[in-house]
Amino acid sequence: MGRIPILWDIIGIIKDKASQSKAALFSDPKTLSLHLALLRATTHDPFTLPDPRHLDALLASGHTSRAIVSTVVEALMDRLQTTRDASVALKCLITAHHIVKRGSFILQDQLSVYPSNGGRNYLKLSDFRDNTTSLTWELSSWVRWYALYLENLLQTSRILGFFISSNSSSADKDEEQEEKVSSLINSQLLNEINYLVNLTEQFSKMPDSSHADGNLLVEEVAGLVGEDYLSSINEVSIRVGEFKERLSCLSFSDSVELVLGLKRLEDCKERLSALSQMKNVLFETVWHSISEIKDQIGNDKVYGGGGSLLSTGSIKNKVSESSRYGERVLKLADSVKFSSIRFCF
Repeated sequence: MGRIPILWDIIGIIKDKASQSKAALFSDPKTLSLHLALLRATTHDPFTLPDPRHLDALLASGHTSRAIVSTVVEALMDRLQTTRDASVALKCLITAHHIVKRGSFILQDQLSVYPSNGGRNYLKLSDFRDNTTSLTWELSSWVRWYALYLENLLQTSRILGFFISSNSSSADKDEEQEEKVSSLINSQLLNEINYLVNLTEQFSKMPDSSHADGNLLVEEVAGLVGEDYLSSINEVSIRVGEFKERLSCLSFSDSVELVLGLKRLEDCKERLSALSQMKNVLFETVWHSISEIKDQIGNDKVYGGGGSLLSTGSIKNKVSESSRYGERVLKLADSVKFSSIRFCF
């Protein structure tokens, strides 16, 4: 049994050398160095991280032309889709995550196109399986989860208008976000918070790392995602705070949607606490605000008096009754966007 990992390590080295030789023969000379950097960053070795030098070379391509950047991202996604090796797939996903966090705008933009271009979803890896060894089988579960997480991250970032946890964000982003959030109409704000809840739910589904025996790739993924979690909770906090100012202005349907979203977030709390060892004032503030909002909305508005959520039919009836008047008002109000939270909209 001890020989099996050694044999597959040797096979992996041979595959890496073969891929690099093929790239040297067939790649465009203008992008050859980048293709080689990609191959060297995404080797078959399950015990090593992508070399920072090769990651930096790929990130540096973001300061060249859009054509070169497009070639780099396409090569990365093709390698991700064609490999059957869990180590290679995980390193491709880690590289993509570094692009989100550290890449230039052009590099981030090209990457964000792939899950939403109306064609093939390059991050759809729900069927990925590598049963070569017990370790690669375990890493496969991380590949499946991580790909779906990154897809959620890119979708949420597109909705928010910036990349969550990106190092390129300005130091004044929180203040800018608060100003931007205060100008959104309720439906837009609800949409943003729902995407953030989706992302948080996906984070809470992270596989159990204890089965990976301290694998460096797993630890790297957990670290990168943990940084995202802190940033996403901050964005949730900003939007929850905004909703606290608008409670008296929310329609019945908006109140229901908000409470359901916050309930989904609360359902993740125990798992989130287990995954994240960070004890932060921000987290406690968010959970307190969520409870406060639910209390302020109250049983009479969202719950059917007995403490249980109203049925879908009851909700539809109440929504239709309120919307007949609300639609007439909103037709006039929607033509003007107020930046102040003192106005109901």
